[in-house]
Amino acid sequence: MAKVKTHFNRRSFLKLSAAGGAGLMLQFSWFSALAKENPNLESAFDLNGYIKIATDGTVTIASPNPEIGQNVKTSMPMIVAEELDVNWKNVKVVQAPLNTDIFTRQLAGGSNSINQSWNALRMAGATARYMLVEAAAKAWNVPSSSIKVDAGVISHAASGKSAGFGEMAEAASKIEVPKEVDVKSIKDFKIIRNSQFNVDGPSIVTGKPLFGLDVYGDDMVYASIVHPPAFGMELKSFDATEALAMKGIYDVFTIDAYPEDFERGYFDITAFPKLIIITGDSTWRIMKAKKLINAEWMPFEEHTIKVKGFRGNATDQKVPTKIENTDKQYASMIALSKENPRQARKDGNPEKAFANAAKVIEREYTAPYLAHSPLEPLNFYANVTDDKAELIGPIQTPEYMEQSVAQRFGLSLEQIDIQMTRIGGGFGRKLFGHYLLEAAVISKKIKKPVKLIYTREDDMTFGAYRPMYHAYYRAGLDENNNLIAFHVKAGGIPESPLYANRFPAGAVDNYLAESWTIESNITTAAFRAPRSNFMGAVEQAFLDEVAELAGKDPIDFRLELFDRAIKNPVGERNDYDAKRYAGVLKLIKEKSNWGTPKPGLSRGVAAYFCHNSYVANVVDLRMENDKPIIEKVYCATDCGIVVNPIGAANMIEGGSVDGIGHALYSMLTVKDGVPQQKNYNDYHLIRNNDAPWDVETYFVESDVHPTGLGEPPFAPAIGALTNALYKETGKRYYHQPFMVDIESMFLKDEAAV
Repeated sequence: MAKVKTHFNRRSFLKLSAAGGAGLMLQFSWFSALAKENPNLESAFDLNGYIKIATDGTVTIASPNPEIGQNVKTSMPMIVAEELDVNWKNVKVVQAPLNTDIFTRQLAGGSNSINQSWNALRMAGATARYMLVEAAAKAWNVPSSSIKVDAGVISHAASGKSAGFGEMAEAASKIEVPKEVDVKSIKDFKIIRNSQFNVDGPSIVTGKPLFGLDVYGDDMVYASIVHPPAFGMELKSFDATEALAMKGIYDVFTIDAYPEDFERGYFDITAFPKLIIITGDSTWRIMKAKKLINAEWMPFEEHTIKVKGFRGNATDQKVPTKIENTDKQYASMIALSKENPRQARKDGNPEKAFANAAKVIEREYTAPYLAHSPLEPLNFYANVTDDKAELIGPIQTPEYMEQSVAQRFGLSLEQIDIQMTRIGGGFGRKLFGHYLLEAAVISKKIKKPVKLIYTREDDMTFGAYRPMYHAYYRAGLDENNNLIAFHVKAGGIPESPLYANRFPAGAVDNYLAESWTIESNITTAAFRAPRSNFMGAVEQAFLDEVAELAGKDPIDFRLELFDRAIKNPVGERNDYDAKRYAGVLKLIKEKSNWGTPKPGLSRGVAAYFCHNSYVANVVDLRMENDKPIIEKVYCATDCGIVVNPIGAANMIEGGSVDGIGHALYSMLTVKDGVPQQKNYNDYHLIRNNDAPWDVETYFVESDVHPTGLGEPPFAPAIGALTNALYKETGKRYYHQPFMVDIESMFLKDEAAV
């Protein structure tokens, strides 16, 4: 066993216990709903912010982080239940409300829910177990060291006494909270590392209310938006006469969600703060009314906005006036990539090494804007008065948006109640909660509860896209086909995707990494595996070309580089563990029978590190009528301890399919600042008949602290796909999406690309 410090003091426990009655039932919907299903919970006892134990033995565990489909609502309570030592069959799971006094990092992003909460979750379960044991020891007048806990039963072998958790719950709630507790040895895990089905599964398939669109309030009105049709434009005037004449339409007005003097938080990204709002008695009517509004738009002037960084530092960001066109954006990226950018890292003497190289290869890669396009469109319920704000809906960053709401309305954090519904897809889009703030502003203005609903077209044309990217790679080999020089230069609109300290940094004596950016008024946002979703894919495609030039097997070539990084690494800032990186490559080589030809199929391999995890892929495919048929994807992952194997496999499978689909088909373009793809009919996501026929997942056995899983499989799946396509067609793919002729559309004058 190991000891961990408890984060809760006695005052926190008393505060929680006091909140366990009517006040909690009134304030937080998750407890009141649960109490209706199980009246015994009215006499439940809070042992800490995560755990309630009813007198009938029912154990309720609150899952603190937003559930976005990554299955943390199952895996996080599993960790608590493991340390509590309760029978998982007797556990009920609820979504916790936002409470920064109790919970750590209530955020869904960066594949960090488990990684950053692992110790806190274990501590919560272990603390509750300690208090139950101490209560039993006191009741039975025996040493606590002689008491055992197993599957929700407390027992004392010598006296033959035993009790369920419910019998000791009240007494346990009065035990002093220890300063530190013992957590289990990993070898003693009974729940963790054993597959548990999604706790929301039955509710999802039976249509029970879980999502933001399921939320209704008394006297609630519906609201929709009209935003400028193009980036770089703002509202000049509008006429809503026809819309207001419609039955069921209450009002049409404008709001400014983010006034000029508002210091935006990191997740307050929006291209269109000034909006036309329609309110009415149904979604259908307000959607019809939108089409009847006659609005006039005008270019806005270049200006700056103050934005608080992720770590709290505020900076001025320029918003240019220019009207964007995709063809000009590609041309701008290619032109800037040929200039001298900012140096991010330099090892050795790359210039000299390239000059002396026996062979040199250089390639360029591009990727377009991507819309997040989650199935659930943006929506939020808000009821805001002068002294409180009640907000319910799908949000990945409730803690940050709570701060924005407090600033916008002059409220304290205690006056704001944000409740998280299950999120119907986000992929990073719902990190950026402007729609929550818009709903709050509308509610405050009309003095009624409101549900703001974006249409699919609103969602897809409002911005917050994956940035456009460009990368230039160059590699030099000596006369023995050893890699002696490596150069990467990467940039984008409006951010660079470069990770200067990732592989092959640390494995090459002469290494240069450079970066550049281009400003734009098109808003961009984190997309699944931010920056890695491009860099991991193109890096792995380029390394395959280098391996081919060297006349080496692509896996063996990578393993040679990792061997160098293990034995004699270059530099001190390499952000990966070369042994673990090589480990997933060796595992995928074994499991895919790499090197054994598969008749009728072509194979590609890739491996990448991001979000603290390592993933390697092999893709098997063939072409049929110029379309790739992907028969199998092999995935090997090192993410440390696998909490819930079935949930982990699902994330690897989903991430691989998602990466492959976007690389093959997806792109968003602009013409005169207007997004050209507005719905699923013209924004091509992967369809069932395009998806891999089979995905096999393998995990490295490990006792290492668990790390991310939602994002790491995205990039290497694209890299392996790219390399398999080359083996099948003899053609290298440099521009995503691969099934669109980007060169003819946007790069006609760039023959060198």
